[in-house]
Amino acid sequence: MDRFEVVRRIIDCGVVAVVRAETPEQALKIAEAVKAGGIDAIEITMTVPGALDVIKELSRAYSNGEIVIGAGTVLDAETARAAMLAGAEFFVSPSFDPDMVRLCNRYRKVTMPGAMSVREIVEVMESGADFVKLFPGSAFGPSFVKAILAPLPQAPLVPTGGVSLENVGEWIKAGCLAVGVGGELTKGAKRGDFAQVEETARKFVEAVRQARNQE
Repeated sequence: MDRFEVVRRIIDCGVVAVVRAETPEQALKIAEAVKAGGIDAIEITMTVPGALDVIKELSRAYSNGEIVIGAGTVLDAETARAAMLAGAEFFVSPSFDPDMVRLCNRYRKVTMPGAMSVREIVEVMESGADFVKLFPGSAFGPSFVKAILAPLPQAPLVPTGGVSLENVGEWIKAGCLAVGVGGELTKGAKRGDFAQVEETARKFVEAVRQARNQE
């Protein structure tokens, strides 16, 4: 999938589903549920047992680009390359690893390294990354985004951690291009309630749409 198409689809949907699961089977069911709920961008974290196999399976199941598959918790270039070969189209990290971003740039893949400070945000932007993962979002809040975007209006911020249905609209209206949502989105999966996961996904997508319409 073209790099710019991946960026566009992440921004258009406005929500990246961060999938952490106890088993590969659970991860696949979560991915199916969030897709049914309208989320295009699905990030399979490397903490999921058999994460690469999950990415391969999703790539086969949705070979026509129905979803955009990402790899999360990618800490180095080696992991990024393995996930890339498995079929991942975007790569997310809790921190900034220049080698990982450099490798992804080489293959024209989308990256979203993590940052916590103004200096780190600028370093991520200078590396050529497509997005800056503001992490953990719970340590800042939407007001931090406004403060950052005053001197850095070009910063492509995507907060992860601390995003909920109650505050997702505030993050978007503060200027975030999208949000990453994990536990708040997938908690129903812990008790096998994937219908709730689907419904929660639908609510997040709608909340983002409404917030954008109010901007």
